[in-house]
Amino acid sequence: MGNRLSKIYTRTGDDGTTGLGDGTRVAKDSARVNAYGTVDEANSCIGVLLAGEVPDDVRALLTRIQHQLFDLGGELCIPGHAAIFDADIDALEASLDHYNEGLPVLKEFILPGGGEAAARCHVARTVVRRAERDTVTLSRHDAVRPQAIRYLNRLSDLLFVLSRVLARAGGHGEVLWEHDRRR
Repeated sequence: MGNRLSKIYTRTGDDGTTGLGDGTRVAKDSARVNAYGTVDEANSCIGVLLAGEVPDDVRALLTRIQHQLFDLGGELCIPGHAAIFDADIDALEASLDHYNEGLPVLKEFILPGGGEAAARCHVARTVVRRAERDTVTLSRHDAVRPQAIRYLNRLSDLLFVLSRVLARAGGHGEVLWEHDRRR
């Protein structure tokens, strides 16, 4: 990167536009900027999760995912660029299967909570879901590789499973939704 980021402000966005990775300028509220901006927000949520106590294997997995989310942001920022591949999605699915294997079958919905780490993981999951929705919106206007949407879909599923794992690891357990509490 060299000195590329030696000056943080450029004033070029003061008119409500921003530059994409290919040099074109678009409105800061465009579907493309919303999509990669929400991916960046999801990455930050995972960073907040990692700022606390999480098991080493989960930390290593989430750190790898942070790098992939940065790659995905680049893919969405540069029209026509490819940075997320089927192998990345396959790896998420393998992690999903691994972590879900030891969990009891769900019979009730789970409320976000279950200790600090699990709650932070739930927040990351919901932001990833929003990133997925924003990327789908972008795909209705511009070309988006299906791997981008599939990656976000699997990642939100993985974060759900990891929130269950973290609730147990923290000794808090899951908070089950009491569907018949109003009867």
